[in-house]
Amino acid sequence: MGAIKLYQDSYKHAYYKLLALLTQKVYISLMNIDLLFVYGTLLQNDNEFGRYLKKNATLLTEGTFTGRLFDCCEYPGALADNAGYPIKGNVYRLAAPQTNLVVLDDYEGFGEKQEQPNLFIRQLTSVKTGNYEIECWVYVYNLPVDGLKEIASGDYNLYINS
Repeated sequence: MGAIKLYQDSYKHAYYKLLALLTQKVYISLMNIDLLFVYGTLLQNDNEFGRYLKKNATLLTEGTFTGRLFDCCEYPGALADNAGYPIKGNVYRLAAPQTNLVVLDDYEGFGEKQEQPNLFIRQLTSVKTGNYEIECWVYVYNLPVDGLKEIASGDYNLYINS
């Protein structure tokens, strides 16, 4: 009976060690994703964090992801929604994703140290760029949208300039 218990404990230990290793590798892998899709104030030249992004990333292409876009007064908020419409923006390659995302997370109100629930959450989303789909980080709105005006064009820059 003791040998069986020892075997079970050893098996459990190996399982948890493997699980921890896999979780760490997934986390490291996710932190190394260096593509960011932006659709709102980070596209604006008069935005401090927009300037930070342009200095610390390379613009790759325009793109869209499927969702719904809302006017949250001083900024837009997008929701990922397969029944939605194309939300227009740009894809950037971050120079140092682990560092850049910490700065941008703070700006977007995302993270454990931010007010809960977070204003935005950063999630991997499929972005269409021409004939291709790529996985990019996208900051999606995380608060209720009741009473907010919807930007059905999916284009925040067009909306604020009209």
